[in-house]
Amino acid sequence: MNPRTADDEPSARRTVAGGAVVGSLSPERQPGLRLHRPEGDVRALALVLPGGAENSLLTARPWSPAAVRMRPFVDRLRREGAAGGLAVGLVGYRYVGWNAPHEHPVADARWALDEARRLVGRAMPTVLVGHSMGGRTVMRVADDPDVRGVVALAPWLPRDEPVGALAGRDVLILHGDRDRTTSPRLSYRFAVQAQQVAARVCCIELHGTGHAMLRRARDWHRLAAGFALATVGAAPLPAGLAEACAAGTVPVSR
Repeated sequence: MNPRTADDEPSARRTVAGGAVVGSLSPERQPGLRLHRPEGDVRALALVLPGGAENSLLTARPWSPAAVRMRPFVDRLRREGAAGGLAVGLVGYRYVGWNAPHEHPVADARWALDEARRLVGRAMPTVLVGHSMGGRTVMRVADDPDVRGVVALAPWLPRDEPVGALAGRDVLILHGDRDRTTSPRLSYRFAVQAQQVAARVCCIELHGTGHAMLRRARDWHRLAAGFALATVGAAPLPAGLAEACAAGTVPVSR
């Protein structure tokens, strides 16, 4: 998702009409969180945030393509993080859109962090994984004191996106070189800026794949889960990913 178009989902694309917001604000609408706990003690948390649209006040549904696409990431984190005591939550937004100046997903993500702590009963090391609009959202809420790092998948990162919330955090940005919805070049630009404040920034371009993360899906899942688990101490950083991150930010194709 970027300022030119909605996320690459037919349902989201229909919400944008000439840049106008579709739908209406509802004070009764609430965000959601589906939290999966491991057997035994919870020692860390991963929150997964789906994509959306730039402008839409339509209700975000758990069966939307954006939310469904994130379930393999949730499943992989649950499977590989169980031994490390990782709880994994999928965030449900109130609205499909970002809706500036409201920035609804940011408030929803902060609510989900608080709700996860309430459900578990304490604070815990946390990593955030977000796709597209969710990738922008995790960059904004990384300043939560429990967040150790973020994973942004094909994120929507406008040129003026701030990096201050990433101070002292670990950051992984994955972007496909065939993405025509959000910009790999802006992801790289953001990564370079984030290096000024973040503890570690790794920007990786995946060749031959686009915004929906369907081609090379296993690579998307593997890299995201490997970095996320290492960030909260639930597993060591895989060797191949460690080598890629040692290279830091590298120029991307566009």
